[in-house]
Formats: sequence, C-alpha cells, structure tokens
Amino acid sequence: MAKTNGRQEVEKTNLDLEHELPPGDGAENAPHTAGGESSSPESELQKIKAERDSLLDRLARMQAEFENARRRTVKEQQEFRDYAAADTIKSLLPVLDSFERALQVKSDAAEFRSGVDLIYKQLQTALGKLSLQSIAAKGEPFDPRYHEAIEMVDTTEVPDHQVIEELQRGYKLKDRLLRPAMVKVARNPGK
Repeated sequence: MAKTNGRQEVEKTNLDLEHELPPGDGAENAPHTAGGESSSPESELQKIKAERDSLLDRLARMQAEFENARRRTVKEQQEFRDYAAADTIKSLLPVLDSFERALQVKSDAAEFRSGVDLIYKQLQTALGKLSLQSIAAKGEPFDPRYHEAIEMVDTTEVPDHQVIEELQRGYKLKDRLLRPAMVKVARNPGK
C-alpha cells in the first residue's frame, strides 16, 4: 500500500478494534474450486441469518448496557447535587452549637443577646433552605438511628428509655444523618 500523504497510515492506527465486526469465516472471499463446486445457497443463507441474529443480539445487549449506564450516571449526578452541601453544612454545625450555648447564658446586655439571637435565626433559616433539619430529642423515646446515648440516668420520673436531656443537637440533611444527637437517657431501675 502506498502512502499518499500519511493519511492511510493514520487511519489504520485510529481504528476502533473493540467495536469492529468479527471477521467472517472466509467463505465469501474464498475462490471457487475449478470444478464449479460451491456451497449451496441455502447453507450460505443460514450462515448469514445466524450471523445477523448474533449481531442483532449483540446490538440489543450493548443498547441495554448503555441505557443502564446512562440511568446510573443520572442517579449519581442527582445524589451528588442533593448532598453536595453536606460537608459544608457539617462544618457549620459547631457554629450553630456555639450560638445555642451563647443564647443559654443569662446576660444583662439585652441588645447583645437580641443581636446574637437574630444572627442565630438567620443562620438557621439559611441552613433550613438547604434542607437541614434538627433532630427532636428531649422527651422523645431513644432512637439509636438518630440519638447517641452519652449517659443512662436512673430515674422513675419519666418512662424507661426516654431522652431526658439533649447535650448536643443532632441534624440530618434531607434523609441523610449528618450528626446524631448526644443525649442522656432515662433508665428505670425497678424494671
């Protein structure tokens, strides 16, 4: 083969061998015998039909694989969009905790307290728009999916396994738990 301007050489190296059709059995390129004997047209037709069926089956499988990969990619992209802010919100949770502690302190400076309260509410509103939800704890039955028991307190004043104090608020983003609530849980010693 002669090189005209290097294009034939380049075209050969860029062939997509993975998706190339399988080589034939050579029957169509084989020279006919001198005696005029050739395979019957019916057997050639059967071979061609079998090859066609094989290629159609292969095409159907590849289309199904492509569709599955596309669906999986769309699902992964949606999950990424839904939870992309999770790490950022998680890093802001200590700021929320600090605001809550600051608001629990009794102070004479009413203006300062109202300013801190306003900033806290703004931060909660902004995080709420990103689908951050606090987990209810105090007075609720202990749920190990959302609560982390720090201490069991013997008491008969509340039912067994009820959260009696929330030490640190828990949060979830949409349906995903970001941080469990740290709680004290009641234990009835008589039971």
